[in-house]
Amino acid sequence: MGDLSEEMRMPTACPECGSHSVRLSEARNPDDKVFCSSCNTLRGQYADLQKELENKPKSETERLLEEVVNKKSNAPDQS
Repeated sequence: MGDLSEEMRMPTACPECGSHSVRLSEARNPDDKVFCSSCNTLRGQYADLQKELENKPKSETERLLEEVVNKKSNAPDQS
């Protein structure tokens, strides 16, 4: 059985380590917990972080970074 999680980039950094990368369940249920990919700190529930992605004002650079990183993590597995 393979890994059932994926990574995304968030606009805000982890308060513990400063990473923007989070790990979440592929199911993406609203109440799924989301963790920092670097230090495993709980970043919140998927529903709250999804709102942050949709509503958080960001620079054009940050928007482009998120678009590229998050698109890669949503791409079908090529293996």
